[in-house]
Amino acid sequence: MWDTAAATTALSIRDVPPEVRDQLAARARERGQSLQAYLLELVTEDARRVRNAQIMARFAGRSDGANLDPDERQSWIDPDKAERDARADDRDRRLGAGECPYRRWQLR
Repeated sequence: MWDTAAATTALSIRDVPPEVRDQLAARARERGQSLQAYLLELVTEDARRVRNAQIMARFAGRSDGANLDPDERQSWIDPDKAERDARADDRDRRLGAGECPYRRWQLR
């Protein structure tokens, strides 16, 4: 994630209502953390989410098949599948059901 051995920066939040500070301190205690460690975890997690959202935004609008329904996805992955299936169906009709050695397992 981030290199914590690098230079660090101190953050200060002014005008925090006492009840908010108390709720945060209680949550930190529940997790067995100091208030400092708990707040650092919250800030770090939020920064990670922002970074992930930026990465996802870079992929928005791409036609890589991720937003397709399963049938569309299959045709996108293998555009020749429909043609192969049609040829196999035609061959099956010509040879008779169950006669095609390549598709026998599907016809039983």
